[in-house]
Amino acid sequence: MLDHISIQCLDIGASSSFYDAVLAAIEGSRVMDFGEAVGYGAANKPEFWIGVQQTGHGFRESHIAFAAPNRASVRAFFDAAVSEGAEVLHEPRLWPEYHPNYFSVFVRDPDGNNVEAVCHIAE
Repeated sequence: MLDHISIQCLDIGASSSFYDAVLAAIEGSRVMDFGEAVGYGAANKPEFWIGVQQTGHGFRESHIAFAAPNRASVRAFFDAAVSEGAEVLHEPRLWPEYHPNYFSVFVRDPDGNNVEAVCHIAE
């Protein structure tokens, strides 16, 4: 349903460093870079963008869930986030209240957004 999504950030350098690390863990990468806007995805199609905050005042938390191909990549996403200094909201674990194979991790990005990596398949 979505073609792409974009969020604004205060420090493009800190945010791009964070997303370079965590998205590599789930087979994503930087596919476009315009300096003040960076696009991430797979196969050269940017699906997730970050850009320098240019509108609005204050902070409104967003929740962004990235699809992970397997549980090992969820754990790798977590390790990359921690190494980037991310606040841990929930360590990798099963969330059976969502469904029996919902395995995910929740961290905060450099701007305070709730960022998740999730795998929906059994180990």
